[in-house]
Amino acid sequence: MSKTLLLLADGFEAYEASVFTDVLGWNLFEGDKSTELVSVGMQPTLRCTWGYSVVPDQQLDNIDLNDFDALAIPGGFAEANFYDNAFSQTFGDVIQYFDQANKPIASICVAALALGHSGILKNRPATTYSFPGNIRQDQLAQMGVKVDRSADTVIDKNVITSSSPATALTVAYWLLEQLTDSKNVKNVKQRMGFRNQESK
Repeated sequence: MSKTLLLLADGFEAYEASVFTDVLGWNLFEGDKSTELVSVGMQPTLRCTWGYSVVPDQQLDNIDLNDFDALAIPGGFAEANFYDNAFSQTFGDVIQYFDQANKPIASICVAALALGHSGILKNRPATTYSFPGNIRQDQLAQMGVKVDRSADTVIDKNVITSSSPATALTVAYWLLEQLTDSKNVKNVKQRMGFRNQESK
């Protein structure tokens, strides 16, 4: 049984978190049944981007990172104070741990900025939110990252970054494939109704 840490910053975007809970949850019930996901936060109650509250399974101070096999991070909005947690030393230390251990790190949209801020993407290819005129890709480049401004997703070794919420399921399926295999991902996709899609 593999265990994934779903790291939630205050102000995270609920949809981007839900793809991890759904894909890994479907695998737990309908796939090879090998994946467990634990939501973790830095506060007892977190506010989502759109205002409602979420209680994570665990507090970051109470877990042992060695118990986890992968890290998943949804993005969020500055207007919801996402970067207060996402750019904190504590958040960055978690990211650095998973990268140093060469464990999969799956990030969606502006969660890549948390990775960049932690230092793990320096001189590595990545992407982040790419809507024309938006500043996020420039911010990522200022962190020493080789920003791919045309790709929907960028995979570099153990890390996937992505350019928008539209990529969220792709990122979640990539994570499932790292934890299981492509045959299992195809089975889970079919059970979720994606009958004509192959694993990427």
